Amino acid sequence: MIQLKNAEQISAMKRAGRITAEALVLAGEAVKPGITTKHLDDIICHHIEKSGARPSFLGYGGFPGSACISVNDQVIHGIPSKNVVLQEGDIVKVDTGAFIGGYHGDSARTFAVGNISAEAKRLIQVTEESFWQGLQKIEIGARLGDVGAAIEGHVKENGYAVVRKYVGHGIGRNLHESPDVPNYGTPGRGLRLASGMTLAIEPMVCTGTGEVRELSDGWTVVTNDGGLSAHYENTIALTENGIIVLTKV
Repeated sequence: MIQLKNAEQISAMKRAGRITAEALVLAGEAVKPGITTKHLDDIICHHIEKSGARPSFLGYGGFPGSACISVNDQVIHGIPSKNVVLQEGDIVKVDTGAFIGGYHGDSARTFAVGNISAEAKRLIQVTEESFWQGLQKIEIGARLGDVGAAIEGHVKENGYAVVRKYVGHGIGRNLHESPDVPNYGTPGRGLRLASGMTLAIEPMVCTGTGEVRELSDGWTVVTNDGGLSAHYENTIALTENGIIVLTKV
C-alpha cells in the first residue's frame, strides 16, 4: 500500500533529507586520491549522528556501513572498506540516508576522484540530467511510465543504458516503501501519481549493456561487462503546490 504524506509529514521528511544531503556534500568534499571508502563512510556516519539522526543504511538487512560506496564498475551497494583506496581517475558513487523524527531521507551522488576521463565526466553528467528529465514529468495525474520513459530516453540518446534490475522506490517511515520507481517505462502507462507521494528517484546508468550481477559478498552489484556506472538520487515529494526536492542543503 502506498503511504501518502500530509504537509506535517513532508516537513519531517525535509529534516531527514537535509541531513542526508549535508552528509553527501561533506563526503564529496573529502573525495581525493589516497583516501579509503571507509574514511568516507566515517565522515557520513559522524555527520548524521552529530545531527541527532541515525544512518538509515547501517544494519539495514545486515549492511555494515552508513553508506553504500561503489567504485567504477561497481553500480550500487558497495561495502565501505579500509582496504579500498581511491585512485586518480576513479569515479565513486556514494548513497546514504538519515532517519530522524520517524522518517528517512535517501540520496546518492557520483564523484570524480582527481582528474577523470572525458567519458567518465559525460557519464556522470548524463546520469544527473536523466534524473531531472524524469522529474519534469512528475505531476499529479501523470503516470510512473512517463517518468521512467523520460529517464531512459535521455540515457539512450546519449549512448548509455539504464540498469533495469534495480529501481527507485517510495520512502517515508520505512526506507523502502511502495511503489517501485523504474528508470524505464512506457508513457501513459503505470501507476498514476498523486499528491502526498514521496519517492526516491535514482537513475543508475552504465556505459555498456546495463546488465549487472551481485558479488559473493552478498551486496556489491557490478556491471557484467566491466563498464563504468554512475548513480544520482534524490528524495522528492509531490504536493498540490508542486514538487519538493527533500534531499537538498
